[in-house]
Parts: sequence; C-alpha cells; structure tokens
Amino acid sequence: MLLIPLKHENMEGRRWPIITFGLIALNIVVFLGTHWTIDNQQPEIFDVRVHVLLLAASHPELKVPDDVQQFVEDFQKSNPEAWKEAGSQSRKPFDAEELRERRMQDPEELQPEMDSLAQRFHDVQEHSILQNYAFIPAHKKPITYLTSIFLHAGWLHLIGNMWFLWLSGFILEDNWGRVIYVVFYFLAGIAATQFHAWAYPDSIVPCLGASGAIAALMGAFLVRFPKLKIDMWGTLFFYRFRFKAAAYWLLPLWLASEIFYGALVGKISGVAHWAHVGGFVFGAVAALVIQRTGLEHKANAAIEEKIGWTADPAIVEGTELMNQGKIDEAISVLQKHVAAKPDAADTYYLLQQLYWGRTTYRNTTKPRSSSASCT
Repeated sequence: MLLIPLKHENMEGRRWPIITFGLIALNIVVFLGTHWTIDNQQPEIFDVRVHVLLLAASHPELKVPDDVQQFVEDFQKSNPEAWKEAGSQSRKPFDAEELRERRMQDPEELQPEMDSLAQRFHDVQEHSILQNYAFIPAHKKPITYLTSIFLHAGWLHLIGNMWFLWLSGFILEDNWGRVIYVVFYFLAGIAATQFHAWAYPDSIVPCLGASGAIAALMGAFLVRFPKLKIDMWGTLFFYRFRFKAAAYWLLPLWLASEIFYGALVGKISGVAHWAHVGGFVFGAVAALVIQRTGLEHKANAAIEEKIGWTADPAIVEGTELMNQGKIDEAISVLQKHVAAKPDAADTYYLLQQLYWGRTTYRNTTKPRSSSASCT
C-alpha cells in the first residue's frame, strides 16, 4: 500500500516562508552538484573495497596501511558472516582478478597486489563525496552531522523529502518565526543523525538525506496541530483512494511503522528508520519546549508587529474611513502619516488602494448622456 499526503487544511501563511524555500533550494542545488559525481564514483569504490576485503580475508598475513586496516577491521566487526565467507577458498571466485590472485599463493607475489589496491583505496576515499560528507557512524566527522542532511541518493529520495519539508515546514516557520525555525531544523538534523549513530555505532554504510530533520518537523507538527486534517492519496493493489485524516492519529501511525521496520529489518533495509524515530521524538519534545517556554508567543508577537496594521492608530483610522466610503478623508489622514513616517510601507500600499478606489468611484458616478438607437 502506498500513501502520499497531498495537503493539509492550513496551506496559507502570514508571510512568505523564506527559510523553507531556502532549505528546499539548497537541497536541490547540492543534489544537482553532487548526484552524478556520486553515481560515477560508486562503481570504483565498490570494486576496490571488494577486492581489498577478499584479499585481506584470504591472506591476513599481508601488510596494509592504517586506513585500509581500519576499514577491514570495521567490516569484520560489523559483518562477521560475510567476512568468514570472503576468506573461504571453496567460494566461487568473485571475478577474473580474484581468480588470478588465487593462483598467486606466494605472499611476496601478493604483497604488490595489496599495495596497489591500498593505493587505489586511498585515492577513492580521498575524493569520494559520500566518504567525506555523508555520515558514517563508525567514522564520525563533526562536519558530516550537517553536510549529510543535504545529500540525497536519487531523484525520488530528494523529491519525497522536499515535499514533506514543504508540507510540514512552512506552517511551523509561520508560527515560530524564521530564527527559531531554522535553528530547530539544524538541531533536529543533528539529533536524528546521532540517534542513527547510537542504533548502529559500528556501521560503515554512509547515511545521507534530510529525512531525519523532516521527521522532526512532523513530530513538531503533531504537537502544534494535532487536529489539523491531512488530505491523503493512496493505492492498494489496483485501487486508488483519497481520504482526510487528523494528524493526531495519522502521524503516530507513521511513527509506529518506522519503529516496526527499524526493529524488523534494521540496517539491512537501506533506510535509516531509527534516525526517523529519533528525529520525530526530538521534534515533538522541542515543540513542547518552544510552546511552554513562551518562545512561540514572543515570535508570534514579533511577526504580528511586522505585518499587522493595527499597531499604528493612523492606519487604523484610515482603514475605518475607507470602509465608511470617506475616501478623501482617509487619504488626508494617511498623507499626514506618511509625512511623519516616510518609511511606513504599509501606508503607501493603503494609499495606493485609496487612489485607485477614488478614481473608480468617480468614473462610475459621472452622469451619462441619454441616447436612442434606431433599428
């Protein structure tokens, strides 16, 4: 069964969601700048790693540099069964290169082979985007807590994450303000990544994608808008259906599915389920803190002060006169206000509306000459 959220009931904000647009744009730019390079690098990385592991497992007496030794030990620790299989001489050769190496039993002949593989390993590691900027739990780098949340494995990965970022992000930005929202997003990404590291501390598989931070937005969405209905589209075999569901049961259901799959398939699924769980929990807790400490209230007050007209008595008076049809009097009041506050952008906008309204009013009230038509 496939379920896709289409929209929710509150798709309008008080101002442009600049931070959400910026995050989406940054993810897209990073993807376009890295996707094809990553695709081109992966076959060579896979090839050299496989041959390093096969040769090291078959001939542990060979000398290797520290970086290769660390990689071999990490693999042996996290994949003991695969390591045992790699060292088996009864196993079918992986390719022609391994078959050639099997015929070279003398360590003095095999050492140059290992030296060559070690040099290739070092070169591909040094230039690999995933090895340097994706998050690898067994080799944590501080910078990758941030860089990994802007890397994506493919178009579907990117589009899915950006759609969820838009749906849950812009409404939180509108309620929290831009500063709280952007700080929350980056802290959420770090927290989700760390949760993944706790779940799989010895993993050497690169973890990438914005889904952990977006799961945190979903957790915050649940806390802030539990009764908001989400319009869903789904398929089940050949049937298509559409329904609305409140966030208070739909989002916990999604969280339960992530916990289930994380416990069932773990790291072999290729999806960082526990990063999603950790992000969701972090987002829900953080939303409660933001709400209970009054940060959200202060942010809302600041937003209303910037966008609301009710803060200035002259604009209130001008608006009331306009609503009463007293166009000229409203213009007079606002012109005095502009003279006192030349930077009042809202006043200029309202004056423009009044000038247009006065012109329209005069044109529609001019007497027209009567005429007769002959047929």
